[in-house]
Parts: sequence; structure tokens; C-alpha cells
Amino acid sequence: MPADYNGTWVMEKNENFEGYMKALDIDFATRKIANHLTQTKELIQDGDSFKTKTLSTFRNYEVNFTVGVEFEEKTKGLDDRLVQTLVTWDGDKLVCVQKGEKKNRGWKHWIEGDKLYLELTCEDQVCLQVFKKKN
Repeated sequence: MPADYNGTWVMEKNENFEGYMKALDIDFATRKIANHLTQTKELIQDGDSFKTKTLSTFRNYEVNFTVGVEFEEKTKGLDDRLVQTLVTWDGDKLVCVQKGEKKNRGWKHWIEGDKLYLELTCEDQVCLQVFKKKN
């Protein structure tokens, strides 16, 4: 059985978010605002089916997916691109590949203790976010 991602997770750490957003061509003003936000993730997992929400005081983003099923994702509110997204399991890690105009785009999620890790990649930039499970 894969890891249990269910819960509400509050951001504790956000390394190189600026570089990641630059690689996505996000404008200067939006980067400055987004870089100072604390995000909350709400994850609902039912086996390989996921409902995810990323919440902040600036913008919210919701994406639902089933592991192993490719889908078309409109990154509305992020960089507003259309990408082909595929999430797979690598042991207990969720690994996402997003095919589109940007190279090396995707993310990895994993859990260690009461921490949720998210590694975001685009082009040559890597952002590491760490979230703590809210009780």
C-alpha cells in the first residue's frame, strides 16, 4: 500500500520558489507576491485517486488526478499553460511529469514523518517546499 497523503499540510519552507517561477516566465509582480505567501495543501486520497487543493491568500489551485492516467491540465492561476500530465508511483513517492513548452517540468511528493515534501522542477530550476501536517 502506498503512503497515505490524506490531510491538511501547512508550508514551513520554500527554497528557490523565485527561480522556479522565473523558469515558468511568471511576471515580476506576481513572483514578488507569491514568494511571500504561506501555502496550505489539502489532499484527499482514495487509493490511486487524488483531489488536491493548494490554498493561499493570493490564489488557489485545484487539480484532481488518478495515478497512472495521463490527462490534460490547464495550469490556470499559475502560468496558464496547457500541459499533458502523468503522475506515477515510485515506491511511496508521487512523481509527476508535465509535457508542454517548458522542458524538465514536473514535481515529486513524498512523506517523511509528519512532513510532506514537494520538489518542483522546470528547465534547470528546482524548488523544495516542506509542509507540516496540521492536526
